[in-house]
Amino acid sequence: MSNILTNAKARRDFHLLDTFEAGIVLHGTEVKALRAGRGQIADAFAKIENGEVFLYNSHIDEYAQGNRQNHAPKAPRKLLLHRSEIRRLEAAVAAKGRVLVPLAFYWKGSRVKVSLAVGQSKQEFDRREDIRQREADRELRRATLHRQKR
Repeated sequence: MSNILTNAKARRDFHLLDTFEAGIVLHGTEVKALRAGRGQIADAFAKIENGEVFLYNSHIDEYAQGNRQNHAPKAPRKLLLHRSEIRRLEAAVAAKGRVLVPLAFYWKGSRVKVSLAVGQSKQEFDRREDIRQREADRELRRATLHRQKR
């Protein structure tokens, strides 16, 4: 499983509650552009509409060697999930402040998969607390390494 694209902002901006693996419907030129690593999902989100899940704001660059039938870079893309998973996602997102956030695009065999998470938005003080926790962990690691060197 090798990552094609990752969403670093997702872990910073959201408390991730539950993750799902979904397939994604892509055109040939989109797959070729992804093989070249040409895309970004930093501002992407998913929505459930009429019992189907769609990914919005994901940007996959146009394929350089594509012809006039090249894909639209910001087109909504359908995600492939089982009906029971979609129902579980609907129930999870029904709570206020929860959204579906893509974490990564990756290869599974010859297919592109999306790691999708249910996220609860973090407040500003939550982000500051995360930074404080990281700093404390870093200081603790430094102190223990320094102690071991003696």
